[in-house]
Amino acid sequence: MSLLAEVSRAISNATGMPFEATASDAIEGGCINRAFSLSAGRRRYFVKTHDAGKLSMFEAEAAGLEALASAHGVRVPRPLCNGVAAGRAFLVLEYLELLGRGDAARLGAQLARQHRVTQDRFGWTRDNTLGSTPQPNAWADDWLQFWREQRLGFQLELAARNGMGSLQREGDALLARFGALFAGYRPRPSLLHGDLWGGNHGFLADGAPVIFDPAVYFGDRECDLAMTELFGGFAPDFYAAYREAWPLDAGYATRRTLYNLYHILNHANLFGGGYAAQAHRMTAQLLAELR
Repeated sequence: MSLLAEVSRAISNATGMPFEATASDAIEGGCINRAFSLSAGRRRYFVKTHDAGKLSMFEAEAAGLEALASAHGVRVPRPLCNGVAAGRAFLVLEYLELLGRGDAARLGAQLARQHRVTQDRFGWTRDNTLGSTPQPNAWADDWLQFWREQRLGFQLELAARNGMGSLQREGDALLARFGALFAGYRPRPSLLHGDLWGGNHGFLADGAPVIFDPAVYFGDRECDLAMTELFGGFAPDFYAAYREAWPLDAGYATRRTLYNLYHILNHANLFGGGYAAQAHRMTAQLLAELR
């Protein structure tokens, strides 16, 4: 049976309504998975596929979307089903027609509401992925320990394995000292999207915001805010509304670089290119702040 036929059958089983795709349209934009829509009459679904061994990645993504939906903050596409079909892992989501612009202020206010959902510890119920990189999420009581071991330290070890040992040497110096950036600041374990750059949000026709492709965990809310500023930034109304709903600590401006270093290291490990040089510059900037 073909991939489309097997996914159609999975949709039928998940919805309790017969579904047989009559149209399939490729969707561009992702750099990790193949994506397309499946349609039959007025019913349409968004499908992502990858190698069969990546099923756990899709299972974790579906669990993350369900966690975000339960926060009643920013809307997310509803996960429908996942599995393996024709030798490919797949994830089926609600199809949402998204635009590039909408109510940015509502996005800021709703993200602050999502961040009000908290846990006693940092981490999550399962590991997931950042792009295609494993992201460990073992529960931790101490945020600095969590960030040292499961975020920066993890990426620095990957960098060393990928031939970027100088990044690890500089990073080790940062790991030994970055606690000074948290003087007088104790973050709460907030429910995070985890990968909230500009390409992972959009708006419905009525202006309602949507976020997707999460790497969910409970951590410092500043992590999500920092990432929104990494690749071009969100609209000014977004930041104004977020700060009105939940003001940021004065030290955020420096910790933003620390938090975004994690993502730049991940890009260096995934794609190489100029990201390693950018990580060197960010590390040097942070070490200079700590002198």
